Formats: sequence, C-alpha cells, structure tokens
Amino acid sequence: MAEEVKLFRNWSSPFALRVVWALQLKGVPYDTIYEDLSEKSSLLLHYNPIHKKVPVLVHNEKPLAESLVILEYIEETWKQTPLFPEDPYERSTARFWARFGDDQLLHSVFNVFIKQGKEQEEAIARAQGNLKYLEEELRGKKFFSGEKIGFLDLAFGWVANLVSVFEEIQGLTLIEHEKYPLLLAWIQNFIDAPIIKESWPPRDKLITKYRARIEFYSSKEAAKK
Repeated sequence: MAEEVKLFRNWSSPFALRVVWALQLKGVPYDTIYEDLSEKSSLLLHYNPIHKKVPVLVHNEKPLAESLVILEYIEETWKQTPLFPEDPYERSTARFWARFGDDQLLHSVFNVFIKQGKEQEEAIARAQGNLKYLEEELRGKKFFSGEKIGFLDLAFGWVANLVSVFEEIQGLTLIEHEKYPLLLAWIQNFIDAPIIKESWPPRDKLITKYRARIEFYSSKEAAKK
C-alpha cells in the first residue's frame, strides 16, 4: 500500500518551509494543503487541536505538529539523505542550537525591528550577541551541517529567509558584513541551493506581510509607554 504524506502549511511560514525542504531533500512525495490561517480548516483543527497552527505533517493518517519535531520524524522515517550527523554528541548539539534559534535568537531578532530608541539599541546588542554564536558555529564550514545542508541549516533557514526582509522594511542593517562574514556567506550558499530556491516565497509578498506585522507590534510596544 502506498504511503500517504500530507503537509498542512501556508505560503509564508518559515517553520513550514523547514518541512518542505526536508521532504524535498529526501525525495519524499507529499501533498500540500494550503491553509488560510485567518479561517482555519476543520481538518487543521482536527489534526492540531492544541496549537491550531501550521505546519502539520500527516503520515498515513498520523498527524505531527511542531516543525523541529516533524524534522526528527522525517529523519527517522526516511533514511535516505541523512539530515543529522551520525555522532550522538553532534546530533545533540544540533538539537541544542535549533532550540536556541527558536527560543532565543528569533525573539531577539524580531525585537530589533519593533522597538525604538534606547530599547532598540539594547535589542540590537542582544540580537547581535546571539548572531555571534552562529558566526562561531560556521567556522571552517560551508553549512552548519558541514559541506551539505542538514537539520541545523533547515532550522536556521528563517535567518536567510526573513532577516533581510525585516532589514529592508525598517531600513536597518542587523547582519553586518564586517561582523558576520561567515553567516552572510552561509545565507548566500543556502538560498542558492536549488531545492531551497525553488520553494522560496515571493519577496514582495513577504515585505507586504511583515511590514503590516511589524507596524502592528511596533504600535503595541508604543502603547505600553
């Protein structure tokens, strides 16, 4: 019996893109169900009743939510084109940095673009300090995973996907070439990979979407004062 793989996503989610890239790197056929998150389908709510978000991977009617969890499932289910290192310590380290990216780096970067004045200066210092860890992790490597794209590159894909969009919207450069040459080289190598490039969301649509989001959160920050 043929396997049935379905991915619930929307057009722009950087977390859903992780799953898209992993499935494509492994050559796993799947069907895409695009969700309008302002009017979520009954199927999405059925498969992900806790978070009610994308991505959701459904494999033979078994649903999984949370992108990093899904990546691990994909790695364990389809063995071709490994995404994780073989060494247990290196696998655990990759998981640590992926969680650091979601729990600390992402929030520190986004805060840069919604804060103002002294608070923005402090946010820039925090974000650039966190980005420095990525720069150090790339020493001697083309990708975070070595010479080929792997789990940690997919986990940090949002950095390549969104930071330059935020920078353009606000007219502010966060990832400066003098401070982060290795990170900027990784971004270029990552987005130039054919499998990554072919699923890249349209930049103009990202700018429109995130301009509205940044303005919304900036106004909320201003209202607190």
